[in-house]
Formats: sequence, structure tokens, C-alpha cells
Amino acid sequence: MLPKSLKSRLPTRHDVQKNKYLQFLGSHLHSPNLWHINRRSVARATAIGLFCAYLPVPFEMIPAAIAAILWRANLPISLLWVWISNPLTWIPLWGPPYLLGAWLLNRPAVPLNELSLEIFAQYYVALWVGCLIFGTVVGAAGYYVVSLIWRSKVVRTWRRRREIRKGRKRRASRSAEEGKLSEDQ
Repeated sequence: MLPKSLKSRLPTRHDVQKNKYLQFLGSHLHSPNLWHINRRSVARATAIGLFCAYLPVPFEMIPAAIAAILWRANLPISLLWVWISNPLTWIPLWGPPYLLGAWLLNRPAVPLNELSLEIFAQYYVALWVGCLIFGTVVGAAGYYVVSLIWRSKVVRTWRRRREIRKGRKRRASRSAEEGKLSEDQ
């Protein structure tokens, strides 16, 4: 159950279908599964968007859109999550994965002030390894967090409804008892 304020800010099906960068997807954008807002599609979209945000490539939205189509995730939400990766967040987003990748591949980490195109190309594999690991972990965590939050909200709503129904039954039984007492007198 997405808040109405968030739902109103998401792009519509027609907005995404008109996007010139996504035209290559053709009729796949017309699938209603890409636009449903339910626990599974939003959780999948979160996992896809967070994973693709960690991909050290330009235009992460394209792999996110393709993955959303393949796994029937909510397309606008998966594209929305990709936007956490932008030029302002690249260093904090990709720094730790790069260090992890360099450590796993047993390569020394290169300080930012020594970074050049030749060195970057040499250590790009370490960045990829770290980003794939981070993206997988963060995407999986996002999936489970969204699922748990959604489920807890549904359970709270069910409990509230049950309490309201119990309250109505109590009031109805009290009024019935009061009616019997007034008849007996």
C-alpha cells in the first residue's frame, strides 16, 4: 500500500512508454504486470533498482528496465531507485565496493589523487567485483526490508479492522442487553 503522495509522483504508464530512451522495449512496456503496485512487484523493483544503481556503467536505467520486464517488477519504482546513483553520489556509492573488490582481488587500492585513465582501466575489474557484491547484498536487503515493512503494515491494518469489528459487536450486544433489560422492567 503505497502512500498516495508517492503514487501520484510516479511516472504513469504513458509517460514511460513515451520515453525515447525506452522505445527499444516496444510492446513489452504495455504489460500490466509492470504497473501493478503490490508487495511482490514493489519489493522486486526495489531489489532491481538498488542492484542496478551499483552498476558502474552509464545509463543504469536500461538494465533496470530490462530486469523489471524480465522479473515482472514495477517498472517506475525500479527506475526511481536507480537514481540514487548520480554524479554526486558516485564516490560514496562506489568507493566501498572498489575497496572490497581491490581487497578480494589482492590489489592495492589507488588513492583518488593518483587516479588516471590508465590506472582506472587497470582497476576497473576491482570496481566491478565490489559493485556486483554490494549491489547483490543491498538489493537483497532492499527486497526483504520492503517486504517486511509492507507485510507489517498489512498486519496492522487487519488488526485495526478486527478491533473495530469487535468494538461494533460489543456495542451491538450491549445495546441488545439494554433492550432486554428495558423490556423486562
